[in-house]
Amino acid sequence: MDTKKMIMIALSVAILFTQEQIMVFLPNISFTVVLIVVFVSVYSFKESIILITAYVILDNIYMGGMNPFIIIPMLIAWYLIPISYHTILRRTTSEVKLAIFAFVFGFVYGWVYIPFRMIQIGIAEFWPYLLADILFEVIMGSFGFLTVLWLFKPLYNTMDEIIKSKKLIASKNYK
Repeated sequence: MDTKKMIMIALSVAILFTQEQIMVFLPNISFTVVLIVVFVSVYSFKESIILITAYVILDNIYMGGMNPFIIIPMLIAWYLIPISYHTILRRTTSEVKLAIFAFVFGFVYGWVYIPFRMIQIGIAEFWPYLLADILFEVIMGSFGFLTVLWLFKPLYNTMDEIIKSKKLIASKNYK
């Protein structure tokens, strides 16, 4: 991996982390899904995994603990985006397909946590946890759908230009 890619990945992690911390007071509302989808679409699979791993570790260190019952499901859930993008979605840049994926991902993200939380808290029943979390899954799915639908193309075009050029800034003049 060349130096430019490492810098771009580090900047991507910084953007992911910063926007999430700015919006932390809003439950399940952040631009994390759309940003990861954009980053996964311009980086290779390996680079995407590195980006997500760095982001999850940084987020968990900052938020006050390296709890394996949080880190493991978070890694599993976020890894599903590059895995799906490079297999099921076949590297599509269709914002409609990616928006539908983001909506479904909002639910899957919550479901990945259920077995880990059941073990950690000692909940014997699956349904009460699912019912308690369904509103937050709807919020995450809906916000992911809208942000991918509205922001994917402009963000993708900008990132693609930056990655393909030999500069770390967009050279296109937007007047």
